[in-house]
Amino acid sequence: MKKYYKERFEAQRRVARKLASTMEVNQILERLREEARKMVPTSMEACILMIDPDAHKYTRPLQCALYDKPVNCISCKRKRPAIQKALTRKKGVVISNSDPIKRPDGTLVEIGPEAAIPIFVNDEILAIISVVSKPGTRFTRKDFYLIKDLSEIAGNAISAAKSHWAITQEKIGISQMLTHLSPFVPQSVRRIVEKNPEMLTQEKESKELTVLFLDLEGYTKLSASRSETEVNEMVEKMFSSFVDPIHRSGGDINETAGDGLMIIFKNDDAKTNAFHAVKAALDIHERNHEIYKMFRDNFEPISVNIGINSGVALVGMTTFKGSLDTRMTYTASGPVTNLAARLADYAKGGDILIGEETAKMIDGLWPVFDQGLVHLKGIEKPQKVYSLLKNP
Repeated sequence: MKKYYKERFEAQRRVARKLASTMEVNQILERLREEARKMVPTSMEACILMIDPDAHKYTRPLQCALYDKPVNCISCKRKRPAIQKALTRKKGVVISNSDPIKRPDGTLVEIGPEAAIPIFVNDEILAIISVVSKPGTRFTRKDFYLIKDLSEIAGNAISAAKSHWAITQEKIGISQMLTHLSPFVPQSVRRIVEKNPEMLTQEKESKELTVLFLDLEGYTKLSASRSETEVNEMVEKMFSSFVDPIHRSGGDINETAGDGLMIIFKNDDAKTNAFHAVKAALDIHERNHEIYKMFRDNFEPISVNIGINSGVALVGMTTFKGSLDTRMTYTASGPVTNLAARLADYAKGGDILIGEETAKMIDGLWPVFDQGLVHLKGIEKPQKVYSLLKNP
């Protein structure tokens, strides 16, 4: 028994290491299948059959090795008695005597026992692990529990990968809606290059600035209830309305990728940059409130969460190389930028959060509300955070 528990522990650790390096669903499914084959030495094939009705959106079916040519695992196995019993009973089953696998050309492949164990997420069956063993063999108790352990790991891994996929799709969708803003970025870069062509090859320099990140909250929920055209109209009106207060305050729209905007305030002294960033944030908050009043009879609210931070950052030309084109922009990088982004991520309900340096620079100009020390994702030490809104 000690060896059995040791093997279970080692198998779980091995699987965790293999899955840690990817968030792509099909890579996860292939690695899970590979582990299932290893766990059961008598297996002829192992498959992960996706039961989730949305699976076709974020993954591709695996190919079954029991055929003489690639065959979709779902079409091969979905109607097998072991799969049907596992779905009906909502628990793992083993069938000792299974019918042969019938290939498209009519030939039969003799198999041994079949095991099917559901993969659950929130009490719903997301997928099923199917293992087919060789004729004349049997599943041991150890085999069954190793596969059951694998199903528990698989549920967490597939669910996390699905969530990652959904977030990525949301960001892509919003990015596409923001394409009408893209001229603002190249124009600012062209002005810099036309004035100082040598900046194309210059190294980045340290500069006092303030960075503002702007993110949307509630977009996914809205998209699920309204048509794409309606959602696009509302979001485009929102972001278009933000351009004037940003430019009026001297901000440079640096990025329109992802689910929001990155704006840099770098043209004046440190305190003036902070003042302009906060003024722009409050104007954006007010503009968003006005947009919501226009649409509130037909739409759930979309909150605009903002994070602002001030300090010294590396600024200069940055080239982004993609599969389709190469884009150049003037950007800021470093801990100051990272903290501003994390503050925007942490903000909820349309709040405007600022870092400690920004709070010092606007002291006496606007009231700020101490949020205490906050642990932010990706930042080791807790950060002192303030809100510009008493009741966001």
